[in-house]
Amino acid sequence: MKRSQINAAIRRMEAMARTHGFALPPFCGWTPEEWQHKGREYDEIRDNMLGWDVTDYGEGDFEHLGFSLITLRNGNLKMADKYPKTYAEKLLYLDEPQYSPLHFHWSKMEDIINRGGGNILIRVYNATADEAGFREDDVRICSDGRVYDVPAGTQIRLCPGESISIYPYMYHDFTVEQGTGPVLLGEVSMCNDDVNDNRFHKPLGRFSSIEEDETPYRLLCNEYPKAK
Repeated sequence: MKRSQINAAIRRMEAMARTHGFALPPFCGWTPEEWQHKGREYDEIRDNMLGWDVTDYGEGDFEHLGFSLITLRNGNLKMADKYPKTYAEKLLYLDEPQYSPLHFHWSKMEDIINRGGGNILIRVYNATADEAGFREDDVRICSDGRVYDVPAGTQIRLCPGESISIYPYMYHDFTVEQGTGPVLLGEVSMCNDDVNDNRFHKPLGRFSSIEEDETPYRLLCNEYPKAK
């Protein structure tokens, strides 16, 4: 993925957040130069991968496969004594042609909330015992106080303000309903671990390799320098 694509994606998400009145934390605005002078008092950001994340899953087609997100807060199951938070929060951004592919989490339960913009479509399945396929039974949906069942493979539409709970071993994907415009999503969840707790239906990389065709506008959450 080109750095110029990442820079442009971050700027678009910043603009979307401003449009919908979502104020970002200070660390989201730090430049790469400012990061060089941040001491150990900011290790929570480094250790828990808070901040910007832009991915094309290593497939090189960000306009159609990929999205942008910010991890706003997070605990750390491997360093629970130091970081005792049991919860996480993210902000996600998808442009209309983009797609986040089918995956589930072994441990994490999460709520996905449409914070503004267009409509998001989330397809749902229960994973088979071997994790490789989809069960044919109905999927239990918990959405804004309503509990109901839908056939496997149903796309749940979330309009602005609506949400859905995603349970472990529930395959789900994200796509924007065509004609409704880009979407700003919230995620409230148990502790997040993107390295060890994503099971994609089709094997994909989670973090992209980067072609440095221009200077970074913001550092991604896996690029922070160690404290001096």
